[in-house]
Amino acid sequence: MKHRLRLQDVALLGGLLIAGLPNPAGAAPVNYDEAKVGEIPLPDPLQMADGQPVTNAAMWYQLRRPEILRLFQTQVYGQPPPRPMVQNFRIVAEDRAALNGLATRRDVVLDIAAATNGTALTFTLFLPNRRTGPVPIFVGLHLFDTAHPHPQPAVARRQPGTPAPTPEANGRIGRATADRILARGYGLASLNIEALAPDSVTNYWQGVARLYGRTQPGAPAAEETGALGLWAWGLSRALDYFEAASDVDARRVIALGHSRMGKVALWAAATDQRFAAVIANDSGCGGAALSKRNYGETVAIITGAFPHWFCGNFTQYAGHEDRLPVDQHELLALIAPRPVYIASAVEDRWADPRGEFLAALHAEPVYRLLNAGGLGVTTQPAPDQPVGATINYHLRHGQHDLTDYDWDQYLAFADRCVMSAATAPGHSH
Repeated sequence: MKHRLRLQDVALLGGLLIAGLPNPAGAAPVNYDEAKVGEIPLPDPLQMADGQPVTNAAMWYQLRRPEILRLFQTQVYGQPPPRPMVQNFRIVAEDRAALNGLATRRDVVLDIAAATNGTALTFTLFLPNRRTGPVPIFVGLHLFDTAHPHPQPAVARRQPGTPAPTPEANGRIGRATADRILARGYGLASLNIEALAPDSVTNYWQGVARLYGRTQPGAPAAEETGALGLWAWGLSRALDYFEAASDVDARRVIALGHSRMGKVALWAAATDQRFAAVIANDSGCGGAALSKRNYGETVAIITGAFPHWFCGNFTQYAGHEDRLPVDQHELLALIAPRPVYIASAVEDRWADPRGEFLAALHAEPVYRLLNAGGLGVTTQPAPDQPVGATINYHLRHGQHDLTDYDWDQYLAFADRCVMSAATAPGHSH
């Protein structure tokens, strides 16, 4: 049975919304009119491809979940590289009195043995010095500029035609936010993307893909993973390190990402069940927003502008999103029963806040099947009114940022769903 999103189910945000970002691909005009979205059939996450209903947790885990995961691997993100047989984590620098004594800073390098041996990952970790045991961790890509001794907002790569963001609007972490996270009892880790996959159409493969045998440029092949999948693979490798580090609680690692890195955090948590929870901030198309909605950024736009992010097969759905056999509510369902937080911003129409909320709403049946709670509402909340239990959502006033308001919600979410949990909900990979 297909889910259908009808116009009467969509409460318009009306005058709260302003013009979104321009279309960097130069394709068809971007639609910001809900009346033009129409009726959208969604695949049912609790119905097998052969039509058989999924009625219990065993069917979900053994049959339907693998079926959905394969579709995302073959049609959207690509088949990830395998976990390396040989991994060598090296601590290349450590400062136990960082941030005026508040934290220990650790710079880590991962070397792997693959088709070509080499460095696959570099990342920086801050741990609070006031700790009595292993600490939970927020981890993401490009969260802060690791070239500085203190966290500073990293500079986002601009999309063609978009206005230059201020440092505060890059969705990145500065010193004050880092101090706040550490004082709350959490560690913070930021992965560098260059060794994993440079964010470049022509050079993305000159990282992990090269180590696994890619020898020349070109768009990803049909089921070959693109940059998003390679970055997600890096999050899993950082988690490998956390499992071996005595001062990190690897059962309580939260994948977090803003914008494109929010897409990565969701895919990492879907493919690696060891992540205890995931937070996706303004993740949009290819992240939490439904792909079948013709609103804001679409599959046609994103694959035109960033063809290196996805597997080659995903491009065939540009302008033909109705043929896509999965949608992003099923990506969220793959994370069940673990806690997930999806966040949108009123003025970030490009990322389709309504589509992000609807994905959370339509993932709820899987969470309910697994007795994990869910979203708890059926109507998108007003701005600055967080909702949810295991699935969490808020629509914040403002633009495409990661703000103090967002961190208020994320820290409360982490305290409730991860820090205070007797056993965090991750599983072995």
